[in-house]
Amino acid sequence: MKIIPVGHSLSLFLLVSYFLCVGWGSVTPSSLHMHPAWQDLLPGFEFGTLTGFLIGLVESYLYGWYIALLFVPLFNFFNRNSSA
Repeated sequence: MKIIPVGHSLSLFLLVSYFLCVGWGSVTPSSLHMHPAWQDLLPGFEFGTLTGFLIGLVESYLYGWYIALLFVPLFNFFNRNSSA
Protein backbone atom coordinates (compact mmCIF):
# COMPACT_ATOMS: atom_id res chain seq x y z
CA MET A 1 0.00 0.00 0.00
CA LYS A 2 1.17 3.52 -0.71
CA ILE A 3 0.64 6.32 1.78
CA ILE A 4 -0.26 9.12 -0.66
CA PRO A 5 -3.27 7.47 -2.37
CA VAL A 6 -4.54 6.12 0.95
CA GLY A 7 -4.07 9.51 2.62
CA HIS A 8 -6.01 11.33 -0.07
CA SER A 9 -8.72 8.65 -0.16
CA LEU A 10 -9.27 8.66 3.59
CA SER A 11 -9.19 12.44 3.75
CA LEU A 12 -11.75 12.80 0.98
CA PHE A 13 -13.92 10.12 2.59
CA LEU A 14 -13.91 12.08 5.85
CA LEU A 15 -14.60 15.36 4.01
CA VAL A 16 -17.62 13.85 2.25
CA SER A 17 -18.87 12.48 5.58
CA TYR A 18 -18.33 15.90 7.18
CA PHE A 19 -20.24 17.68 4.38
CA LEU A 20 -23.11 15.18 4.64
CA CYS A 21 -23.37 15.60 8.40
CA VAL A 22 -23.24 19.40 8.27
CA GLY A 23 -25.79 19.39 5.45
CA TRP A 24 -27.99 17.00 7.42
CA GLY A 25 -27.79 19.31 10.41
CA SER A 26 -28.84 22.30 8.36
CA VAL A 27 -32.05 20.68 7.05
CA THR A 28 -33.27 18.61 10.01
CA PRO A 29 -34.64 19.44 13.46
CA SER A 30 -32.08 19.91 16.23
CA SER A 31 -32.97 16.54 17.80
CA LEU A 32 -31.42 14.82 14.73
CA HIS A 33 -28.22 16.90 14.49
CA MET A 34 -24.77 15.39 14.44
CA HIS A 35 -22.91 18.55 15.44
CA PRO A 36 -22.47 17.57 19.11
CA ALA A 37 -20.38 14.61 17.92
CA TRP A 38 -18.36 16.84 15.58
CA GLN A 39 -17.73 19.30 18.43
CA ASP A 40 -16.24 16.48 20.50
CA LEU A 41 -14.10 15.12 17.65
CA LEU A 42 -13.01 18.38 16.01
CA PRO A 43 -11.58 20.97 18.43
CA GLY A 44 -12.74 24.47 17.50
CA PHE A 45 -15.72 23.30 15.45
CA GLU A 46 -18.91 25.29 16.00
CA PHE A 47 -22.07 24.47 14.11
CA GLY A 48 -23.50 27.32 12.08
CA THR A 49 -20.40 29.54 11.88
CA LEU A 50 -18.10 29.95 8.89
CA THR A 51 -15.00 29.75 11.08
CA GLY A 52 -16.24 26.59 12.76
CA PHE A 53 -17.10 25.05 9.40
CA LEU A 54 -13.64 25.79 7.98
CA ILE A 55 -11.91 24.45 11.10
CA GLY A 56 -13.93 21.24 10.80
CA LEU A 57 -13.07 21.01 7.12
CA VAL A 58 -9.31 21.25 7.73
CA GLU A 59 -9.36 18.93 10.73
CA SER A 60 -11.39 16.29 8.86
CA TYR A 61 -8.84 16.31 6.06
CA LEU A 62 -5.94 16.08 8.50
CA TYR A 63 -7.55 13.17 10.36
CA GLY A 64 -7.52 11.23 7.09
CA TRP A 65 -3.77 11.75 6.79
CA TYR A 66 -3.24 10.86 10.43
CA ILE A 67 -5.01 7.53 9.89
CA ALA A 68 -3.07 6.85 6.67
CA LEU A 69 0.29 7.65 8.27
CA LEU A 70 -0.40 5.09 11.00
CA PHE A 71 -2.33 2.47 9.06
CA VAL A 72 -0.26 2.06 5.87
CA PRO A 73 3.09 1.29 7.52
CA LEU A 74 1.40 -1.10 9.95
CA PHE A 75 -0.45 -2.82 7.11
CA ASN A 76 2.71 -3.10 5.01
CA PHE A 77 4.67 -4.47 7.98
CA PHE A 78 2.14 -7.18 8.80
CA ASN A 79 1.45 -7.96 5.14
CA ARG A 80 5.17 -8.48 4.48
CA ASN A 81 5.52 -10.79 7.52
CA SER A 82 2.43 -12.83 6.71
CA SER A 83 3.61 -13.73 3.20
CA ALA A 84 6.80 -15.40 4.49
